[in-house]
Amino acid sequence: MELGRAGLAWAAALLLAALGAQAAAGDFDPYRVLGVGRSSSQADIKKAYKRLAREWHPDKNKDPGAEDKFIQISKAYEILSNEEKRANFDRYGDAGESQGYSQHQHRQFHHFHEGFYFDESFFHFPFNSERRDTSDEKYLLHFSHYINEIVPDSFKKPYLIKITSDWCFSCIHIEPVWKEVAQELEALGVGIGVVHAGYERRLAHHLGAHSTPSLLGLINGKITFFHNAVIRENLRQFVENLLPGNLVEKITDKNYIRFLSNWKKENKPHVLLFDHMPVVPLLYKLTAFAYRDYLSFGYVYVGLRGTEELSSQYNINVYTPTMMIFKEHIDRPADVVQARDMKKQLIDDFLSQNKFLMVARLTNQRLFQELCPVKKSHRQRKHCVVLLTGEGDKFDKAYEAFLTFAVANTKDTLKFVHIYNDRQPEFVDTLLMDEEKYRGKSAVVILERRNNAGKIAYKTLEEAWQGSKEDNFILLDLLDQLRTDPGLLSSETVLADLNDELAPMFLIRWLYSMLDYILDCWDSLFHNNWREMMPLLSLLFSALFILFGTVIVQAFSDSSDTRDSPPSEKEESAANTEKNDTSFSKESNSRIPKKGFVEVTELTDINYTSNLVRLRPGHMNVVLILSNSTKTILLQKFALEVYTFTGSSSLHFSFLSLDKHREWLEYLLEFAQDAAPIPNQYDKHFLERDYTGYVLALNGHKKYFCLFKPHRSGDEGGTLGSCEDYDSSLHAEARGKSSCSPGSRSIKNKLHKLSFWMERLLEGSLQRFYIPSWPALD
Repeated sequence: MELGRAGLAWAAALLLAALGAQAAAGDFDPYRVLGVGRSSSQADIKKAYKRLAREWHPDKNKDPGAEDKFIQISKAYEILSNEEKRANFDRYGDAGESQGYSQHQHRQFHHFHEGFYFDESFFHFPFNSERRDTSDEKYLLHFSHYINEIVPDSFKKPYLIKITSDWCFSCIHIEPVWKEVAQELEALGVGIGVVHAGYERRLAHHLGAHSTPSLLGLINGKITFFHNAVIRENLRQFVENLLPGNLVEKITDKNYIRFLSNWKKENKPHVLLFDHMPVVPLLYKLTAFAYRDYLSFGYVYVGLRGTEELSSQYNINVYTPTMMIFKEHIDRPADVVQARDMKKQLIDDFLSQNKFLMVARLTNQRLFQELCPVKKSHRQRKHCVVLLTGEGDKFDKAYEAFLTFAVANTKDTLKFVHIYNDRQPEFVDTLLMDEEKYRGKSAVVILERRNNAGKIAYKTLEEAWQGSKEDNFILLDLLDQLRTDPGLLSSETVLADLNDELAPMFLIRWLYSMLDYILDCWDSLFHNNWREMMPLLSLLFSALFILFGTVIVQAFSDSSDTRDSPPSEKEESAANTEKNDTSFSKESNSRIPKKGFVEVTELTDINYTSNLVRLRPGHMNVVLILSNSTKTILLQKFALEVYTFTGSSSLHFSFLSLDKHREWLEYLLEFAQDAAPIPNQYDKHFLERDYTGYVLALNGHKKYFCLFKPHRSGDEGGTLGSCEDYDSSLHAEARGKSSCSPGSRSIKNKLHKLSFWMERLLEGSLQRFYIPSWPALD
């Protein structure tokens, strides 16, 4: 009886668990979330997801529940876009990815319990996405938020980012350490971020995180992965190693004067922190990184021997951390703050009020815009008093007087700055109009920026600034008038942007970039980040393959060349004897055995496309126009003229039969009317026009040609010499058949000076005649 009651109790428990599981599963319906039916196609599901994702994306929708809604939409799409998960949901009413077991295990469990099954809603697994730690939610990153805000902000502070996902047991293991370190580092000024790989796959892929959990650091837009054990000390050291090593200089009695005196060269105030810790605190390093563009930082370990003079000089309390700001005067600090516990907010407030020198030098446009902002209203009117001076002892007196005046007149609406005339000549010439009375002297200008395009209103002191009492009175009187009468600045002009005087040289920037790239490759190689290294390894192996392939091909080609022995003198002379005029008429691809040979191919309808229409970019086909009667003579002369240019692999040589393709040539020459006038088709000599000896250089890719017109026989003027001068070497052995007739000489003279035309062709100085398309060669 008791066993029966126990059995009934156990069955009731199973029933309640099953009902609870079904209720939990029924709470999330992906079809209802996306607003589609169960018979919807994948295209409809994808379309609904895109529409809802745009509407509920947290970056665009400011509704408090937008983030939760967006997560539900992403989860619903992940289920329905996977046919296996969708079928599992349709069959069991289960969301699919919330299961800790495979589908096969589900079926066994389902069969064993006769319709009852359990999921994590019964066991309350802590790694379910529905119950993940809420402390990470304020750190969640989205792709657009990361690109538009986090990456630019990484130039001011480093970020520590965790990549996590559902069903990640290792994520649970590191969670306590992560909470502690994230809270501690955030208080020091480190940015914290969390990326959920299940919902932000694009961002996880962009970061290069291919497994979870992954920890990475981001600084200056550069990503560095954490590869050590996840403990507090390692994470703190990892963040500290992200920072540049030269942010804070160790200061002692020996170097403090040199350090503080660099304010003029660096154009920055200098900050000293006195503390009794032997190492520089991480908070101070992070602060130095955030303000590195405005301030230079030094650290004094007051417990170290060799800092007694420094501590005595500035009356330091060695038991309390002290921070001092030094500006133009190194014998006394411009501002001091002391606190037993230096907090980030206290340091930020202190430094933000002392970012600039009393009379800062304008070294770039950004500094000019910060010191002299554009007015937004009459109540927020800002004026800049600019000292235009030079470098050297000659101008020291004027600068010191201007500095004394600036220290005594610390109004919020006035900023005192100075500029070197020789380093910003365009700026100075615009304000002084190159007047002779200011040449070699200092001048003072009061200006107000009107817009960001460079427009200003200004007034220049009528006399050069000498720093005398009279000059001080004049400037003080003008500033008093300006406070009541803004119209005192009567002149207006437009200033060009200032040169960046402190920008590093291009070579130095290139070396730094190359060093960063090498360090990234080294880090990836030794930490087995093979997916990131695949492009580089692929490029390296491709280069090695091409290199060794070229060497092997060259080796085989050289060995084949050595096997081809040159012909003997007897064989060569016999070959020259056998060459006659009929050889040119029998073969289309004629070769001239004069100093080697020139391969000249006949341009026909068969090879027309490959030799012209689809000719590779940068290649040209030089075509000789001939007839059947002039073929032999013109080919001989053509080969002699162009032989010296056969070394160029981009030139091809062909000939075109005028008897077969006169219409094609006439069409082409219509685009070169200045060189070859169009004959009248009703002219009786239309079909008798002689184009033999014309040479066209055809660029098939760019669709243009250059034209060579034959010279008239009368143009030679007796300078041609006898006929034997041209072909004596070719026909020394030919007896009984002389080519020195007047007709053959005039034909050969058509190609006179073709070599000079070829030189101009290679120089690119010939006139080009463009055509819309190549005509067909029938």
